Amino acid sequence: MDARGCAAKFAVMTPSSGRADAAPTLTARSPSPSSSPGEAEPSIVQILLAFAAIYLIWGSTYLAIRFAIETMPPLGMASVRFLIAGTMMYAWARRLGARPPTPRQWRDGAISGTLLLAGGNGAVVVAEQWVPSGLVALLVAAVPIWLVLLDTLFGSRRRPSGRALAGILLGFAGVGLLAGSPGVGQGGARELLGATIVMAGSFSWAAGSLYSRQRGSSLRPRMLVASQMLCGGVVLGVLALAAGEASGFSLADVSVRSWMAFVYLIVAGAIIGYGAYIWLLTVVEPARVGTYAYVNPVVAMVLGWAFAGEPVSGRALLAAAVILGSVVVITSEPTGARRGGRAAPTPVPTGDVAAPTGSRGSV
Repeated sequence: MDARGCAAKFAVMTPSSGRADAAPTLTARSPSPSSSPGEAEPSIVQILLAFAAIYLIWGSTYLAIRFAIETMPPLGMASVRFLIAGTMMYAWARRLGARPPTPRQWRDGAISGTLLLAGGNGAVVVAEQWVPSGLVALLVAAVPIWLVLLDTLFGSRRRPSGRALAGILLGFAGVGLLAGSPGVGQGGARELLGATIVMAGSFSWAAGSLYSRQRGSSLRPRMLVASQMLCGGVVLGVLALAAGEASGFSLADVSVRSWMAFVYLIVAGAIIGYGAYIWLLTVVEPARVGTYAYVNPVVAMVLGWAFAGEPVSGRALLAAAVILGSVVVITSEPTGARRGGRAAPTPVPTGDVAAPTGSRGSV
């Protein structure tokens, strides 16, 4: 679940908020109200590079997490990562003129940051000790299933449409197909435990996303993300201490590969990837930006197979097609198709962080 974006994103965005009948293009949209009057139109090269960042960088964070926790304690690594990234994001937001959070906003940031980062990303880093990173990313892709269910039970309380129900059933069928395959249960109890932890983390991420969307915030997205990173980082640190990760740990034992992965997660995943995401939201339709949710699991599976020798069986590939198909069914529902006119929510990658929704400030 990332530093998708550590979605830290940290709520859901609704790609279907764009025109349902619009053809997917990378054409820049009209400048947002927050754009400078004399600002030049972005070039297609800039847009393509930004898409490459959220597709490839966020997709690669799952493998980077695996490399980082080879010689670093998982919860402690995640804690320090988000504390550093959150501090950098806070300083960046303040430099751009954002106001510091009020006590109530810090409280909301603590609740959502705990659900999204301690629960969501924490589950990912723990599970990757036993489950291949590519399969973790695939399990995380099931977040929209939980989003629809939680929104129905505790959010809008409106029955999902037939299309959404079909997507939910299809998604659970894909997860069931994945269970017991190499890397997800076939290797023993720890693999199965890891997969269960990821599913629980996806549920926590969905709950945090729904909470963030319902609460909203007058904070600018960067400051909201910073508050969630900082609060989530503190909670992860407490969990790391409670798990005894500090006992016997020495910085001298950390490998060069783990250090490189750790720096990559902070700089590339949390700063460059997030910056590209925020910028894209101001120059192209959100529905186009949301396509990263379909690409990231595929990138993670390919990288895990190519650079870490992770198994990719025919059964896993079939499960991937079923799960991602369910994500497309749920998230491509036209606006207003759900009862009451609400669009189905869309996932965020919990391997890394993404931008929040419900923030009324400019980006």
